[in-house]
Amino acid sequence: MKKILNKRNSLFLAAAAAGICIFAFWPAMAPRKCPVQADEKIGKILPAFEEYANKEMTRWGIPGMAVAIVKDDKIVYAKGFGVKAIGTKDPVTENTVFQIGSTSKAFTAALVAMLVDQEKIKWKDKVIDHAPDFRMFDPWVTREFMVEELLEQHSGLPGYAGDFQAIAGFSREHIRHSTRFIKPVTSFRTEFAYVNNLFLVAADIVERYTGKSWEENVSDRIFKPLGMKNSSTGAEHLMRSRDVATGHRIEDDGVKQVPKDLKWMYIYGPAGGINSSVLDMAKWLSLQIHGGTFEGKKIVSAKNFDYVHSPKTIANSDPKKGPLSFYCVSWIYEETKPYPMIWHNGGTTGYHTMAAFWPDAKTGMVVLTNLVPNGLAEALPRYFNDLYSAVTPKDWSGEAFSKMQKESEEEKSKELKPPAKPTPPMALEKYTGTYGNDVYGDVLVEKAGSGLEVTVGPGKLKILMTRWDKDMFTSTMFGKETRSDVAFTTAADGSVSGMTVNSINQDGCGVFQKKQSPMFSPPA
Repeated sequence: MKKILNKRNSLFLAAAAAGICIFAFWPAMAPRKCPVQADEKIGKILPAFEEYANKEMTRWGIPGMAVAIVKDDKIVYAKGFGVKAIGTKDPVTENTVFQIGSTSKAFTAALVAMLVDQEKIKWKDKVIDHAPDFRMFDPWVTREFMVEELLEQHSGLPGYAGDFQAIAGFSREHIRHSTRFIKPVTSFRTEFAYVNNLFLVAADIVERYTGKSWEENVSDRIFKPLGMKNSSTGAEHLMRSRDVATGHRIEDDGVKQVPKDLKWMYIYGPAGGINSSVLDMAKWLSLQIHGGTFEGKKIVSAKNFDYVHSPKTIANSDPKKGPLSFYCVSWIYEETKPYPMIWHNGGTTGYHTMAAFWPDAKTGMVVLTNLVPNGLAEALPRYFNDLYSAVTPKDWSGEAFSKMQKESEEEKSKELKPPAKPTPPMALEKYTGTYGNDVYGDVLVEKAGSGLEVTVGPGKLKILMTRWDKDMFTSTMFGKETRSDVAFTTAADGSVSGMTVNSINQDGCGVFQKKQSPMFSPPA
């Protein structure tokens, strides 16, 4: 549904407006208390932690948040802060449901680990031995790709490869199939690059061996044994729940609510489609901390959970960019002090989450928020760790806020200015017609008022285009304008031969060739 894990702004214009410098502020409400008791050490630091959490919620303009802390085998703290939606007084509780985004990936990894426990597969088995229709762009990579590597982020693909397909309404089957058409940008197994599409392949393997959908597996094999009664895997559950937070995103004129009926993150369910509460997620963290056992029940073997939590791919080795960190199997291992931290964050259109734990201290924290973008979800576990370790706490949230403001200013400074004397385009009819490529199939370009409109995918997503300069057009998607975004190419005879939609071309999949037939037939 990420920096490491949520720099989706370039692809997911619906998720968070880029270049934000205006924020909405309001006082954070008093947290609602959960009837659990912190241990003595944690109890002493909670006042300072809560003061910081409330102050930083105001800084970021976060409407609502929930936080839980796990110590040993107990949930020692679980509280809601703020409100479920701006303009209301309905408080967030410890049972309020949020989308958890890419924090869902670890659930898919756990399902794969269960198959390894059952000796149905091995981590280092070749993917094609279990999913014969799996293909990458390079035939050698296809043959050598191992099951564990579906979850380790070193595929050689560009970051977020093919992700816009979910926004355009393509099916999981189509997204899995289209991977073979996406060209790599690095050698296999050499560089970290965050992708979501390969998690759909891992889920497909789980479904082949269990005869049940990924959704059924998550419910039957994880939610039910852990008593995660407020957790689910579909949009209808989020819309139906009574105690649910509304997602929000920051726009140029403040914080806006996001509709609950958005479907793209559930198409990418195995990579980011779970809904949960902070109490439920605390149970999930307890399972991680205790090596796959929850309340005496063995869910996953300790051996395989150790494997899931162990470093596999270098994610950051530059001290200037932060601590040494590695991507594991759907988790991140970071060299924090005094103990290493294992974590993963997640973001969807309106929600931002963080789950982190310190295995050596048998302590963990979950933070759920209903605003994107924000850096508080990642900051709070680090601030808590400073307090718990009795070191002077660093202002992690303040640093993240300053960094985002700086990046916003840099992005604004790079914005293209409209040409003083734009060259007129050809007659708009010259650009209309059917265009296509292997990933998105056929897309239709039609006249729309004084501009053009592109229709993409089964969801018939509309991209509006207005004149910029000659064969360049500004596009508007989800109400966000991207300047000089669509470039048409011409043949030797002056006819239009293709177009590049730059806002969806970060993975190389936004280049389309014009077809002779005007028929529009997007693949299912």
